Amino acid sequence: MYRKELAYYFSSPIAYIVIGLYLLAISLFLWVIPGEWNIIDSGYSQVDGLFRLSPWLMMLLCPALSMRLFAEERQSGTWNLLMTKPIALWRIVVCKYLAAWTLVIIGILPCLVHYFVVYFIAEPIGNIDFGQFLGSWLGLILLSAAFMGIGVLAGSTTKSQIVAFILGALACFVLYWVSLQDHYSSISRGVIDLRDVIIFLSIAVVAILLTIMLLDKLTHR
Repeated sequence: MYRKELAYYFSSPIAYIVIGLYLLAISLFLWVIPGEWNIIDSGYSQVDGLFRLSPWLMMLLCPALSMRLFAEERQSGTWNLLMTKPIALWRIVVCKYLAAWTLVIIGILPCLVHYFVVYFIAEPIGNIDFGQFLGSWLGLILLSAAFMGIGVLAGSTTKSQIVAFILGALACFVLYWVSLQDHYSSISRGVIDLRDVIIFLSIAVVAILLTIMLLDKLTHR
């Protein structure tokens, strides 16, 4: 199931378009568009702009990749067919979640290029805080785990992919603004607190459990 979902993403243009737009936006803000995120304008050998901008783009990226996971199958009627197979519901949900999250991680890997570019243009070469970068990178991966959980949950509430995207994006925005921003900022400073890690993973786990409960109720109506 995990391999099937991941293969579907790579065979669909939507994943390439969404991730491509994310990478393009990051590159433009870091190197082309003047402003506080522009590396050249800042005059410092750092990629803070990448990690300050990414959460806001992730609010769109994760729901965009997760909106079809259940809405598409429920709308087309293949969900009922899938439920007749000897596969546990929790396994289906977890595999779909992991496939989507894996795609997000693969999608942000090209952002490592920005780190190496700054590494080599810094004065002197290598004058960049690797510890802070590593903490920020971990924070971004954990944040994407939480956002993807929210996106999966939103996608299970409706048969419309557009509605699933809007609900997921709004929920991610509210959650980040109210709670996750502080935890993400803490990790981005290079301070890896186990409590922050637990918060991100707990949100992902709770969202998955709620998704399983909701789909189970819908299936047995």
